[in-house]
Amino acid sequence: MSLKFNVFGTRIHIERQGGQWAAFYPGSDGKRRAADFVIPHEVEERDLALYLGDLFHEDARPAYPDVVRIA
Repeated sequence: MSLKFNVFGTRIHIERQGGQWAAFYPGSDGKRRAADFVIPHEVEERDLALYLGDLFHEDARPAYPDVVRIA
């Protein structure tokens, strides 16, 4: 199961794999590439949006002021 987020205008998909979080950037062609950041395994699913907001807060802009779970 993939958790999907809009992180200040950037789509990020996150999956739990073997007790670790794995993050990906989805492509328009259906492929995805590994994200260039790490989510600590102890971050709870309910706290992912908060963690992503803390990590990428400098990317916030008027059109995209928040981190939103989209699926």
